[in-house]
Amino acid sequence: YEILSGLVGSEMCIRDSQETVYHGFYQVLKLKLQHRLFKGGWSKELQRELVVRLPAVAVLMYDAKTDQVVLIEQFRVGGMAHENGPWQLEMVAGMIDTQETSEQVAVRECKEESGAVIAQRDLELVCKYLVTPGGSNESLAIYCAPVDASQIAGIHGLPTEGEDIKVQVINRPDLWHMLEQGKLTNAATIIATQWLQIHYPRLQGQWGS
Repeated sequence: YEILSGLVGSEMCIRDSQETVYHGFYQVLKLKLQHRLFKGGWSKELQRELVVRLPAVAVLMYDAKTDQVVLIEQFRVGGMAHENGPWQLEMVAGMIDTQETSEQVAVRECKEESGAVIAQRDLELVCKYLVTPGGSNESLAIYCAPVDASQIAGIHGLPTEGEDIKVQVINRPDLWHMLEQGKLTNAATIIATQWLQIHYPRLQGQWGS
C-alpha cells in the first residue's frame, strides 16, 4: 500500500521510506517523511505509524412520518474499557471492500445489518470526513435514508463475519436527549444526530407525506 506514492515531490510532503509492520484485519505502516512548513522550507524527518483502513459508509435511517430513527446495537472491541461498555448504539455501516460505489454499499449494509430495504436514489449525503487523521487514513461517508421504522426489527448480521446486531428504533427527541446526556459515544452517530436535529423539519416535509 503506497500511501505516499502520489505525494512524492508535491507541495505537501515527500516520501522517504515506508514499511509494513503489521498486516492483519488492519494494516499498519511505519513511515519516515517530511512536509512543507507554513513559514517555508521543510520539516525535520518525522517517524509515524499509520493504520490503513478501507473507506467506509454509514446510513442514518429516518422515518419522517413517525419522527423515529433506526439505529443498531453491537459489540465493539474498542469500547471494552469504556464506562458504558462495548455495546455501541450506532448507524448501519460497512467498509467499501468491493468494486461497489459507496451508495451501493449503503443499500447492501442496510439490508444485511437491519433488514431494511432502501432505494439508492433516496440516499442523501450528510457528510464525508476523516475519522482519526492523527493516526489513520480511514474515511467515512454518512448518508441519510427514508424508511418505515415499523417494518424494521430483530437481530441481524452475517454469522460468517461474527456479527450479532440488534435493531433499535428510537424517537428523534429521545435520541437528541441521549446526545445531550453523553450517552452516544461514537463520533459518527453524534455527527449524524446533530445533522438530523438541524434538517428534520425539511426531511419531514420531503419524506413525511
